[in-house]
Amino acid sequence: MQLSPEPIIYGLIFVAVLVLVEGVYLTVFGKSISLNNRVNRRLDLLEKGVGREQVLEQLRKEMHQHMNARGIPVYSLLAEKAQKAAIAFSPQQLIMLMAAVSVVAYVGLTVGTGTGPTVRIAVAIAMGVGGVYVWVNNKAKKRLAMIEEQLPDAVELMVRSLRVGHPFSSAIQIVAKEVADPLGSEMGVIADECSYGRDVGESLKHLAERMDMQDLRFLAVAVSIQQQSGGNLAEILDGLAKVIRARFKLFRRVKAITAEAKWSGTFLSGFPVAALVMINLIQPNYYDDVKETSLFIPAALVAAAFLVANVFVMKSLVNIKV
Repeated sequence: MQLSPEPIIYGLIFVAVLVLVEGVYLTVFGKSISLNNRVNRRLDLLEKGVGREQVLEQLRKEMHQHMNARGIPVYSLLAEKAQKAAIAFSPQQLIMLMAAVSVVAYVGLTVGTGTGPTVRIAVAIAMGVGGVYVWVNNKAKKRLAMIEEQLPDAVELMVRSLRVGHPFSSAIQIVAKEVADPLGSEMGVIADECSYGRDVGESLKHLAERMDMQDLRFLAVAVSIQQQSGGNLAEILDGLAKVIRARFKLFRRVKAITAEAKWSGTFLSGFPVAALVMINLIQPNYYDDVKETSLFIPAALVAAAFLVANVFVMKSLVNIKV
């Protein structure tokens, strides 16, 4: 008995699509676009001699261009994720990238598999669109997780700056210089906007809404209230930093507690599908005796419905809000 290598080839081609997209992204925009870079992208651009106004314009364009393109068909599914990830590619470039990697996937499928042209075209398009979506989604998750982790330290740095006598605008500028990406560039944009006359509370609120992050909303509200009613902003932010750090610590604890349940849910959701694929690969005639009966199709639909329901139930059980 010989197993078909095509499922493995499909998986390898999809992984190659993800690697290709990341490679093109880093090649076009350089190492500074990577979230692992110690120097945030705004400072890197300034050090290269790009003017402050040009840097602000470029970063603001990258932060807003995707939501402005929500009217493009199908792209609306990707726009919110791309905005949170601050993808430097324009919407048109992302669509072109989907088309390019779809062509690459089609070539790989043509060379590595013997499926018909129609199937290859459909799978190649699915890999191109799906690969870019998975890449953008992973970028967004990683970026939001890093901002959540950086925020307590950034707020505490603001508190120390305020206590030594700096105004809040200077505290924002210090965070923009000392903190790495992604929060460093975000705070740098806010500092530049304030220099050109925009209200800092409004800028923080806009950042919180764009990132859809509760801790940033707390920061924006604290600054706005202090601007309107006065008070010791350093003490307010010190308390906020402690709350954010406590929430982050609790979130990590909940994540550790639910890790086993998440893996169990993933296994329970994926094992029946994997077993079905393996049965069809190892014994293609396994269902021949029953598939012609009147109950086979209804039973298969019921099983599929239970599998789909299992995914949503297991996800809701372990999705604990902190």
